Amino acid sequence: MANVRNLKRDVNYVIGDIIEAVYIWEFTNPEKDTKESQAVIDSAIKDFDELMAKINAKKVEDKKAHFKAINQEVEERGRKLIDRINSL
Repeated sequence: MANVRNLKRDVNYVIGDIIEAVYIWEFTNPEKDTKESQAVIDSAIKDFDELMAKINAKKVEDKKAHFKAINQEVEERGRKLIDRINSL
């Protein structure tokens, strides 16, 4: 089980990389509408805020299971956002 600092770092890297991928897509496709790509960024920021709130929750009974579930959720949300980027 990784510590909280590493989990926060992983969330930050995953969401940051996804946002960077959206900006790269926008840069390489200037003729396309950016409404959907901006929605992906907004969704990524919302996911980041929700995941950080879960990580910082203090009243958790089983911390190991709690952080393991968050780690799984990071992967799931990251995959969904990447699928949305691929469908642009």
